[in-house]
Amino acid sequence: MNKTTLFKTDGVSFTYDVTPVLQDINLNLQVGKFYGIVGPNGCGKTTLLDLLIGSRSAASGNILLRDKPIQTYNRRSLARILALVPQEFDTGFGFTVEEIVLMGRHPYIERFGSPSPADWDAVEKAMSLIGITELRKRYINTLSGGQKQRTIVARALAQNTSVLLFDEATSSLDIKYTLHIFNIGRQLVQEGKTVIAVIHNLNLAAAYCDDIIFMKDGTIQLAGPTAETLTPKTIADIFDVEANVTQDPFNHSLQVSFQYSTEI
Repeated sequence: MNKTTLFKTDGVSFTYDVTPVLQDINLNLQVGKFYGIVGPNGCGKTTLLDLLIGSRSAASGNILLRDKPIQTYNRRSLARILALVPQEFDTGFGFTVEEIVLMGRHPYIERFGSPSPADWDAVEKAMSLIGITELRKRYINTLSGGQKQRTIVARALAQNTSVLLFDEATSSLDIKYTLHIFNIGRQLVQEGKTVIAVIHNLNLAAAYCDDIIFMKDGTIQLAGPTAETLTPKTIADIFDVEANVTQDPFNHSLQVSFQYSTEI
């Protein structure tokens, strides 16, 4: 089945001052898929997400969102299409969980306006889905790191966008909540939405992603269906480690196992 193009990047590069970070990024991301972005630390994964959400501008090349240049969208328009869950988020003090989640509705509330019943319904649904309803009146600075991160995920869900981007968004969560959030992401994709996730854990990428984008040294080394791209050779080329890739009989997804050594 043909899918509609969501993002198209053509020769995109980015630099910090004079230091190259991304070089010649060419992607065609389609609607209704779960994409994983993997690669070593510092290879440009987060910067790529920043470009896709319009918070940074490319030094060269073009980024199209729904066939329109990303820079032609205003911030409110982008926030109705794209929601980002960052790895870290400075919420400041004095906000409750409910108030943080309500921030996801700001793109729909007129300036100086009040939340509508639909806004509050979205907040309730997001908190319930993530399982933080009982925390609604707690101040964010009184929560554990995992509770804070789940609150930020709920904020993104309340935003009710067609695209959800995770930047290692579950790195501070235990396995139960990590799987819960990835299951929600998988369900959103089945409903026709798109998830683009920077993922540190290759086995999570194997279990949930339709396609994987492998990055190294600011470039895309390989991108395509998980079953075709997640191979021992790719893992060795990208991460410089020896691995084996098999099908797990328990969940029927690919499973990556690594060769451990006591040598340094």
